[in-house]
Amino acid sequence: MSFPAIKEIQVAHSPDSDDAFMFYGLATSKIKAPGYKFIHTLTDIETLNRRAITDAFYDVTAVSFHAYPYLQDNYALMSCGSSMGEGYGPMLVGTRKIGSGSLQPADLARLRIAVPGTLTTAYLTLKLFAPEAQTFVVEFDKIIAAVASGEYDAGLLIHEGQLTYGNEGLQKILDLGQWWRTETSLPLPLGGNAIKRALGPEAMLTTTQAVRDSIQYALENRDPALEYAMQFARDLDPNLANRYVGMYVNERSIDMGEDGREAVRRILAMGHERGIIPIEAKVDFIG
Repeated sequence: MSFPAIKEIQVAHSPDSDDAFMFYGLATSKIKAPGYKFIHTLTDIETLNRRAITDAFYDVTAVSFHAYPYLQDNYALMSCGSSMGEGYGPMLVGTRKIGSGSLQPADLARLRIAVPGTLTTAYLTLKLFAPEAQTFVVEFDKIIAAVASGEYDAGLLIHEGQLTYGNEGLQKILDLGQWWRTETSLPLPLGGNAIKRALGPEAMLTTTQAVRDSIQYALENRDPALEYAMQFARDLDPNLANRYVGMYVNERSIDMGEDGREAVRRILAMGHERGIIPIEAKVDFIG
């Protein structure tokens, strides 16, 4: 008797508590898709962005929305699994306050700013606010120390550093999620999941549903999902880890909503119109 072949799906995401929380159901086989086997790889987001662009290796990969125009020929975006800032988001921090009164883009032009990668949506948003900002790529988990030591004047924080920068005596200069909300009245779309077009429509839909089910399972089984995610929480205590996960994994992660889809289109269009992104985005969503 012959059995149907199992289809292996290569899944890649960043080793962060919010991504780990979302993929808890799949990674622990609490969620299964008959006929499919999911193989997980954990790598930092800037590496994932560039790997998706250069060789489209992974079937499903976490990506920064900023990177999508560069990989859109090979990937579509899942409507689930997104992280969005609801009036908050990546933030610029430094050892002192910058600017007097209302912060202006010109206040940042004289600063040396450490950023976690030029394909991150945090970088795109910073450049939309202050096109003349001088930026230097530093590994995301080394930015706080580099700013605290005086190596850079300011740092652009993603991931858990948004909650812990005060421990090193740093101060918030600008919350890009707040600025974006004021500018557009939309959530700030930061990262999502891209799925390879070569899988074909059936596998794309089945895989997207499995990821959605994994997120739903984590939200409905929060305690064990958080316990699993804590191994990726970079020294956050459980309360802060819970807070951070709640910021970026929520009902909008199950489906980003029409305003979420509009936010993705808007930020990519703005990036193209202002010369930051050389490729016009053609955004399409699965699921």
